[in-house]
Amino acid sequence: MKLLVTGASGLLGINLAMEAAREHEVIGLDRGKLKSAPFQVLKGDLLKPGEIHSILHATKPDWLINCAALANLEKCEEDPRQARVLNADLPGELASACADRSIPFIHISTDAVFDGMKVGTYTEHDQPNPQSVYSKTKLDGERAVQDANSQAIIARVNFYGWSLGGRRSLGEFFVNNLSEGKAVNGFTDVTFCPMLVNVTARLLLEMFQKDLTGLYHVVGAQPMNKYQFGVEVARMFGLDESLISPQSVETSSLTAKRSHNLWLSIHKLSTDLGHEIPAFSTGLAEFYTQFQQSYPQKIRSYQQ
Repeated sequence: MKLLVTGASGLLGINLAMEAAREHEVIGLDRGKLKSAPFQVLKGDLLKPGEIHSILHATKPDWLINCAALANLEKCEEDPRQARVLNADLPGELASACADRSIPFIHISTDAVFDGMKVGTYTEHDQPNPQSVYSKTKLDGERAVQDANSQAIIARVNFYGWSLGGRRSLGEFFVNNLSEGKAVNGFTDVTFCPMLVNVTARLLLEMFQKDLTGLYHVVGAQPMNKYQFGVEVARMFGLDESLISPQSVETSSLTAKRSHNLWLSIHKLSTDLGHEIPAFSTGLAEFYTQFQQSYPQKIRSYQQ
């Protein structure tokens, strides 16, 4: 199958393209950050008028996964107009274009669409209540996709892994700082369900193969707070966990409001795929193995 990945230089985009390239023909759409990669790289700007249709006409993909987004929460607060264009308007246009051509389409959303006030897990039936510019525009993107393409998959995700620049994920944050002996903070009042980005990528491809449609929570199987996540990373990598100080997100200097509880249910996903979602420990072990095998350096070598 031929897969088109938009936002191919992002954390999910690059890892997804590399995972898919093992079994499929992959075209990664990028605005200029990639200089080389183990898949075809197509330079283009989806925001240019007519560009979406030109790219789909030229590439004729069997599948399309939209990883393009403005994912930095603080930058979204600084530039809400750009956040809306990339996170809300563009997904709707891509979904519409794929619907017109009967191209199976996955749009990547976020767990952050919830306000975090619920006790327990959020299911796909729970009402979102986004708290930041980022999460509000991502929810608008979900709705634009649903309106334009009823057969699309919308995946709410939360992942970590190795990125092009080496500083895009929470996993990298802890490894980079602790390796240098730097003290860091870990939030004790933000619960989430982290998943290794490579596992996320494999599940997305499996969702295509199973012909799934609709809204899914594609997150890790184990909820934990961000302090706990940092401690788990430190222990796996043999780093000093005492450098991580437990802290409340409410006392941080972050501008964008964070939700306290983003524990999302994966029951629908595991049921429809017909198997359990990999355990957190499995993904973390792979994250460490990648480090040992110089996978981070390999990814960084692809940047312009």
